[in-house]
Amino acid sequence: MATKRIVQSAVNWAAIAERVPANQKPQFMAFKSKSDQFLRSVLANPETPPKIDWAYYKNNVAVAGLVDNFQKQYDALKIPRPADTVTSKIEEEEKATKSEIASYVQKSNDRIVGFQKNIDHLKSLLPYDQMTMEDYRDAFPEDALDPINRPTFWPHTPEEQVGYVNKDAQHAEHH
Repeated sequence: MATKRIVQSAVNWAAIAERVPANQKPQFMAFKSKSDQFLRSVLANPETPPKIDWAYYKNNVAVAGLVDNFQKQYDALKIPRPADTVTSKIEEEEKATKSEIASYVQKSNDRIVGFQKNIDHLKSLLPYDQMTMEDYRDAFPEDALDPINRPTFWPHTPEEQVGYVNKDAQHAEHH
């Protein structure tokens, strides 16, 4: 795999800076500074090493075979580049994260629609200070007092009713 020369930062620093909280700006700026310093040091060096004039050294070095030996060793030298085993994992993780984000956005939009319907319903009702008990029963049948179908005992709070089970206490017993 041929490697390509870095010519500029591929990072959109402005977009990242917008998302950095104010209390983390100094750390962000220090990180950006180190990244820029690294990029400058890479760009300060040529893309390929300068060519060696072996003929010049063969004519000027008195020891026979020394330059040929160096040239053979230099040409045989291959600097190993590590295999890229991480990019595919990062791309898979990025795809999974993007699908999670899309799912979360869809669920959030569905919740927003439900909340908006609830808001619209509440706006369509009479103001609470103008409602009668009958109006409240019509608007919220599940919450209204219904002495015939669901009789309750004074003070008509859930804790005082027959068969009441404290959900918090029940939840704590199971854990």
